[in-house]
Amino acid sequence: MSKIRVLLVDDEEDYVRAMAERMDMRDLQSRVALSGEEALKVLETDPPDVIVLDLRMPGIQGMEVLERVRRDHPHIQVIILTGHGGETEEAEARRLGAFEYLQKPADTGALVKTIQGAWRRSVQMAKDLLKESREEFDRSMTAAALAEGGMPL
Repeated sequence: MSKIRVLLVDDEEDYVRAMAERMDMRDLQSRVALSGEEALKVLETDPPDVIVLDLRMPGIQGMEVLERVRRDHPHIQVIILTGHGGETEEAEARRLGAFEYLQKPADTGALVKTIQGAWRRSVQMAKDLLKESREEFDRSMTAAALAEGGMPL
């Protein structure tokens, strides 16, 4: 099995690099983005399996990144990990589709388990999408075959 690919997005460079080292030691493949803009570029070139996202950053804020991920990459699960925010921000993040909302500092073991849960959800979503696509393909092929045979639909 390949490693879960995690994108860690936080403008606190020392913190996020230390977190990346801890993730790599836990057999996850981590990559760091130091801004929302950088995270969005990574999504276009090398999308991860899971994103761990801070809310407050210069430039594009975490909520906007979350919105774009859910819109453009709905299978990628996003975990909010922030030292800012409270119930209002948590409710908004969940409304936008965050997998989980955690406060800094996060216990590494708990964060890894959350990442693994997010990855399992993304895999299930991909399986469901493939199943729906296959069923739609089968319906289309049946309709085409009936139409070719001159049979009414």
